[in-house]
Amino acid sequence: MEEPTASSSRAEHRAAVARDLLLAALEDLSQEQLKRFRHKLRHASEGSRSIPWSRLERADALDLLERLVEFYGPEPALEVARKALKRSDVRDVATRLKEQRLQRLGPGPGAELSVSEYKRTYRAHVLLLHAKVKERNARSVKITKRFTKLLIAPESTEADAYTEAHELLPPEEPVPRRARRSNTDTFNRLFGRDDEGERPLTVVLQGPAGIGKTMAAKKILYDWAAGKLYHGQVDFAFFLCCHELLEQACARSLGDLVLEQCRDRRAPVRQILAQPERLLFILDGADELLAAGSAEAAGSTEAAPCTDPFEAVSGARLLGALLSKALLPPARLLVTTRAALPAQLQGHLRSPQCAEVRGFSDKDKKKYFYKFFPDERTAERTYRFVKENETLFALCFVPFVSWIVCSVLRQQLERGQDLSRTSKTTTSVYLLFLISLLSSAPPAKEAGLQGELRKLCRLAREGVLGRRAQFTEQDLARQELRGSKVQGLFLSQKEMPGLLEAEVAYQFTDHSFQEFFAALSYLLEEDAGREVPASSVAELLRGDAELRGHLTLTTRFLFGLLSEERMGDIERHFGCVVSKRVKQDALQWVLGQGRPAATPEGAEGLQGPEEPEEEEEDEEANYPLELLYCLYETQEAEFVHQALHGLPELTLERVRLSRTDVAVLSYCVQHCPRGQALRLRGCGLSVVREKKRKSLVKRLQNSLGGRNSQSGQKQRQVSLLRPLCEAMVDQHCGLGSLMLSRCKLPDSVCRDLAEALRLAPALTELDLQHNSLSETGLKVLCEGLAWPKCQVQTLRVQQPGLQEGLQYVVSLLQQSSALATLDLCGCQLPEATVKYLCATLQHPACSLQTLSLDSMELSEDSLQELRAVKAAKPSLVITHAGLDDLPEPVKSVSSAF
Repeated sequence: MEEPTASSSRAEHRAAVARDLLLAALEDLSQEQLKRFRHKLRHASEGSRSIPWSRLERADALDLLERLVEFYGPEPALEVARKALKRSDVRDVATRLKEQRLQRLGPGPGAELSVSEYKRTYRAHVLLLHAKVKERNARSVKITKRFTKLLIAPESTEADAYTEAHELLPPEEPVPRRARRSNTDTFNRLFGRDDEGERPLTVVLQGPAGIGKTMAAKKILYDWAAGKLYHGQVDFAFFLCCHELLEQACARSLGDLVLEQCRDRRAPVRQILAQPERLLFILDGADELLAAGSAEAAGSTEAAPCTDPFEAVSGARLLGALLSKALLPPARLLVTTRAALPAQLQGHLRSPQCAEVRGFSDKDKKKYFYKFFPDERTAERTYRFVKENETLFALCFVPFVSWIVCSVLRQQLERGQDLSRTSKTTTSVYLLFLISLLSSAPPAKEAGLQGELRKLCRLAREGVLGRRAQFTEQDLARQELRGSKVQGLFLSQKEMPGLLEAEVAYQFTDHSFQEFFAALSYLLEEDAGREVPASSVAELLRGDAELRGHLTLTTRFLFGLLSEERMGDIERHFGCVVSKRVKQDALQWVLGQGRPAATPEGAEGLQGPEEPEEEEEDEEANYPLELLYCLYETQEAEFVHQALHGLPELTLERVRLSRTDVAVLSYCVQHCPRGQALRLRGCGLSVVREKKRKSLVKRLQNSLGGRNSQSGQKQRQVSLLRPLCEAMVDQHCGLGSLMLSRCKLPDSVCRDLAEALRLAPALTELDLQHNSLSETGLKVLCEGLAWPKCQVQTLRVQQPGLQEGLQYVVSLLQQSSALATLDLCGCQLPEATVKYLCATLQHPACSLQTLSLDSMELSEDSLQELRAVKAAKPSLVITHAGLDDLPEPVKSVSSAF
């Protein structure tokens, strides 16, 4: 027992000496020197171990002594103080402190730990630091309880976002790489070896706002620290929040950032960074690098790439250097970004492996509800209610939307309100959540809350348009929001290092909240006489291409708020008169988008058989899809109908359509004006299996697949286009022309499309080009086209690989009274089929007026048969290069009847 006592006594003595030395040095400082020392101390190189400014601002010498000893320990505090004194330009005191320390305490322990010693210490620190995460209501919960598994799919898959992975088994084409639930095995696969045995050094997790990318990234960090991930591959992992780093004014090095995340200021940072192949950097929100002013991050020639991990540079240059591999090339990067990787960012990554975060599967939605509601009966009640609301249930694949829906339902249950008030679209769910939160205020305070809300919305709009996610105390003071109720409800606070002193920064509890409030700002006006300036709405809607991508969610929210129902809710609950000008401006903007949008056939996109089928998506070419998302959010049929007059031809090229995309497209098609055209070129259409067969629509009683609807058939393939086919038969649908080009239509799509062709009220043109149709698929389509009520007048079937199957198209000519134009350009017709065609063309039931056979190889005998048809039926126009010269026709035409 004697040795521990002696050791403790020596430690107490050294601590007392250190305190005496430190106090003597601080008491030597003048008031001005003490002030500078406090500022420099706040920016000590110890990073995250720096003392908060709130505890330094008014501290005298004795207070500073206590803060230093409390934060660093007695002896380490001496070195921290000495460095701060040097930076404060009080070098004589700093030198004296160093000399006295050597005289009375000796050289002290080593400055750094070894890497091998520090590995275990750092992992334990990460486990402790990230064991809990803050809910959006500021409640901390364990990450292991908060995290619900998400679906993560490789970039190349066209799997459905809402179905279980094992259901994705289309037989017509190779099985795609499956979407997997985000367990340890899935996270390990992110950096797994490819077919050639190579491991990716950059992995990108992409997905929309609120889908759970940040939570997944934090869970990866936590699981690594727990020893579950990248065992034997990664020694240190660091989490960098991009928007926080970008908004910090001071220059910093990667070494500074690493030290911030280490618990011990003696962490061997240089040795850690000397082995970059053993490091993992998690860069959360990398799309923030595309913000205005971040050009240097994107490879600007004005600044040379940062290659030194200890060079202090701006946050933009530092992150840009990491992404481009100019800095620490062998290090692994896990990058999160909104939606598909923006083209500007894609160009600066080296061979990234992309994966899509697709949110909750149906099973995991249920698990989330049961985690949110501790009472099992309440969880079951709310889950059943949401599941019965098909649209709302679909929205819950986004974790943040699930949280909002659960929060709203809990409030409604607590107040005894009707759950049916819960709405359908993302916008309406956010609005209902806001109304529910603010309606808890006493009536006497409602007016004040309404005023605060308008100010909060203006702050959000300034940030969105200025690409700012963080706000200063001055920003809040300018909007008169400091100490307000809405500040506590929707803004979180944190301290950030500044140039001279610590700065308190504020940000919305979720970035999607900021975007929602920014959209709401255009509708909340001080009084009925105040109009929204046209320029302000135009600033949102008419931004350039780069800004447009940044404003995507805000624009969707704006349209969602413009429905009559939502505007009524806003006026009723927030005490304002919504300007009609906003809705008119939004409508005029959509109408204007259609003027340059129409692309001449063959001018762009997929122009011919030689063009590659696999291409990267073109963000600008597919901008109409984003417009449709905006229209969908309104859930107002008349507005959609008017708006689509400005988009008479909707063209989407090379899009891997998700179920959400198709739902949005289908809603808009259902309400489109007469003569609307829809062109899908090179769009991926996957199929899934449904466990219980569902009819297309109840009114389509006579299914083409009647023979296959036996009870023994447990599963039927469901095409992704089924919702679109349902929309086409709606009596309000004005879709007049449908093109499906290079979409690799499986038989399941052909079945649903054939059923829709029977009753589509306005469809007069069907264009099928290079779709690799099977003979069965073409047969099913022709049966639908032959239906008496089918309105299709123009049919284009350009399928070079189909020969025998074209007999079904020929048979159609005497079965369809509507068909007037048939385009078979590029097809290959055997001579027997040509004979059958010529005989059919002269059949009394055939009403065809134009037949195109260009780019088709025909024998002289076949040409003679066709010339005979032209002579016998002069009103029929047949186009083919071999028919330009007209030798004597044969006297008779063979009949196939």
